[in-house]
Amino acid sequence: MNIYVSNLSYSTEAESLEQLFADYGEITSVKIITDRETGRSRGFGFVEMPNDAEGQKAIDELNETEFEGKTINVNVARPRTERSNGGGGFNRGGGGGYNRGGGGGGYNRNRY
Repeated sequence: MNIYVSNLSYSTEAESLEQLFADYGEITSVKIITDRETGRSRGFGFVEMPNDAEGQKAIDELNETEFEGKTINVNVARPRTERSNGGGGFNRGGGGGYNRGGGGGGYNRNRY
């Protein structure tokens, strides 16, 4: 069972999250999601437990409890959905908001 844990303290590390869930059974992986640019925690992560009954017990008992100074939310992780066309504000696939090729742009540089 893949478990989603949100509202984590930015200082929470995978080891402490693993210790929190270890009381409920075997853990196959723990991952705290970090920002690609800064490496800082994004305040959520995932805990994977092979036994669904143990995972559900952990969810039931840990959801909305205090952990490292924050009230955490613990739920079954939803399957990841595919994002269409990159999603964000920058168009990485040609075109986009910046004219990097020759010509164009907002200024006529050959005016005088």
